[in-house]
Amino acid sequence: NGLRPDIKQLIGFSEIRNFPTLVNKSRICDKDSKAKANYYKAANEKRGKDFARGKPYGRGGKKPDEGGSSGGKIGGDRNCFKCGLPGHRFFECPKNDGKCLKCGD
Repeated sequence: NGLRPDIKQLIGFSEIRNFPTLVNKSRICDKDSKAKANYYKAANEKRGKDFARGKPYGRGGKKPDEGGSSGGKIGGDRNCFKCGLPGHRFFECPKNDGKCLKCGD
């Protein structure tokens, strides 16, 4: 009953009745769990250098004022779909004549 819960869960099913054997198995479990933790820590540190954490479909390192898939402003080389001029979106176009953009009616 004095074992840590993680070790108890791993070796509890073995029903070890000999105390020296229990101590030895517990040390092995502890060493393995520390090695496992170190492995995943190193893997996460390596992954953190190579990837944007938790953002597999991120904005590709763009600054907030450069636009992007979720940016509201049009910046850089993006132009209005209606008139082709930069600085506004098609539904804000000053050349809006009230006609449908798809069919022209």
